[in-house]
Amino acid sequence: MDINGDVEEFSRRIQVRFITKLKSPLKVPSSSIALPSNLTRMGLSALINNLLQAGNADWKPEPFDFLINGELVRMSLEEFLLAKGISAEKILEIEYIKAVAPRREEESSLHDDWVSAADGSNPEFIVTGCYDGLGRIWKAAGLCSHVLEGHSAAVTSVSIIKPKGVESSTAVSIATASKDRTLRLWKFDVEESFDHPKKIRAYKILTGHNASVQSVTAQPSGDMVCSGSWDCRIKLWQTNELDKGGDSVSIKKRKMDNEDEESQSQGEAVSTLVGHTQCVSSVVWPESESVYSASWDHSIRRWDVETGKDSLNMFCGKAINCLDIGGEGSSLIAAGGSDSIIRIWDPRKPGTLAPIFQFSSHTSWISACKWHKKSWFHLASASYDGKVMLWDLRTAWPLAVIDSHKDKVLCADWWRGDSVISGGVDSKLCISSAISV
Repeated sequence: MDINGDVEEFSRRIQVRFITKLKSPLKVPSSSIALPSNLTRMGLSALINNLLQAGNADWKPEPFDFLINGELVRMSLEEFLLAKGISAEKILEIEYIKAVAPRREEESSLHDDWVSAADGSNPEFIVTGCYDGLGRIWKAAGLCSHVLEGHSAAVTSVSIIKPKGVESSTAVSIATASKDRTLRLWKFDVEESFDHPKKIRAYKILTGHNASVQSVTAQPSGDMVCSGSWDCRIKLWQTNELDKGGDSVSIKKRKMDNEDEESQSQGEAVSTLVGHTQCVSSVVWPESESVYSASWDHSIRRWDVETGKDSLNMFCGKAINCLDIGGEGSSLIAAGGSDSIIRIWDPRKPGTLAPIFQFSSHTSWISACKWHKKSWFHLASASYDGKVMLWDLRTAWPLAVIDSHKDKVLCADWWRGDSVISGGVDSKLCISSAISV
């Protein structure tokens, strides 16, 4: 088979066979095709769509990406084969996959100030934190169901607490961190529905940090949360309404608009991890026994929760602003910071602290990097350059650049597996959806 298109007549031809793991009706014939060697992924995508349309008149074109020997093609076929030392004399197998890019932008969800934090780990709702001191629950784009009221300064970080074994419960807990030096724990019923957003107050206030709290994350079991602060400390806290052990707890009662009295407990940290020498900008808790932290002191550390000691201390050379654990085996470290580069490390490889991947398309501070929870290859990033980018470890170039914001992007996360959420200085929560991963 041959194809016609806008290719130069003198371009040489190579024999190609397309393969895919996609199911019917996304499969094309397996016979080899003679293609111009100067075709790029755009031309290859157009070809796949033409072949699919030939077998299905109702087919609607969509973008595809292409893998040769497990690596995404981001140049012409001829350039790729030359760069990788692959012979063009044999039939070349090219795997095609759905392109990872948003196909739809949802309505923006407006806030009253900068949107500084977002968590999309629950498919039923999104939690945001804002510089107006409020947290918000969003059931969908533009639909705010609850307002978390109580902080006296900007909310810097939010985390949905997901206790194991209680998936059927409609009661959801959330932790928030703030520049007011406190953390707060909240509960709400995810199935509640109101004509207007319902204001709720925290059931527990966590005090003990001496400076702004920059990051909060929950233990996988949901029994504890971990915080990082400008006071260079990491603290661990219990999430139950009344602390066990010797922690100092006081109960405050509030009369709520002619309703029953609402109680608030205050809790102190059960453990403090000391070692960082500057702001602890990000903490993640991927497994019960280990907490990871990133800091402006240029280091990333892994802490043993039981002993309080660090078992990994990586010096990165730049201030680190964000951190996430995921990828292959849920073990790869992704981090970004002041030099606009996202770096990936594999701590399972002993004696090698050099990054295994680097992404350098952003032009300013990296504010967020988040692994896709069900993919070894994909992550999203956000930056003060106003852009959100989607990445695949199989290429150094971004898969997609999302330009939904008009100013610095301060946070980003995945939602429902096929959407990316982001918030920024433009006071918007944006949802980019219909992403095939």
